[in-house]
Amino acid sequence: MDRPPAIPGVPPGLEYLSQIDQLLVHQQVEIMEMVTGWEACNKYQVKNTLGQQVYFASEESDACARQCCGASRGFVMHISDNFGVEIVRVRREFNCCACYSCCANLDCCKMEISIEAPVGQVVGYATQNRSCLTPRYTISDACREPIFKLTGPKCICQGICCTQDVEFKISTLNEADVIGKISKQWSGFGREVYTDADNFSISFPLDLDAKMKATLLGTLFLIDFMYFEQKQNNRN
Repeated sequence: MDRPPAIPGVPPGLEYLSQIDQLLVHQQVEIMEMVTGWEACNKYQVKNTLGQQVYFASEESDACARQCCGASRGFVMHISDNFGVEIVRVRREFNCCACYSCCANLDCCKMEISIEAPVGQVVGYATQNRSCLTPRYTISDACREPIFKLTGPKCICQGICCTQDVEFKISTLNEADVIGKISKQWSGFGREVYTDADNFSISFPLDLDAKMKATLLGTLFLIDFMYFEQKQNNRN
């Protein structure tokens, strides 16, 4: 995809986000990880509904943390355009106590990511909320003003028997209206059995601010790490 023309008020590189209401995210299969079991940095292709790559996301994290902390590790996700220019940066700090959502009312026991666009300028946050069974998150703007709620299913099915999509609904703060969703899609028998590489889709309103679209895209990576990094989750 070529770089769209600049749009006033839209961070550089996010112009394309302002024109769409859906993205597909495909995690790349790491052959060496399959063979050796050594957890590698995650990499993702971000595509439009025509299958054209619009962005590329790559994880930066400590090698020791990937092996010892698994899906709970801290990371920086670099999201670049097709020219290799980083346009969004997603950060998650390692939190050794963040395991159970029922304790997420405490800062030391919740997961949170910040989203920067451009790099160095925070545009939003995704914060885990306290809940007993249902995964819940608050999506906030740069001033930490809550904008949306994100709610997952009570039971998140994983593995070769789970051929249905797993949906996390994006809704208004009162949860009265669903305005979009993040879906983990069935990847096929071979991919589900032998890898932890996943396929996702994300949808949001066409007229939503591009900064919030970038925040929701960053939230997708948090969802992947927390619920679908299967082999490392099991190992740890």
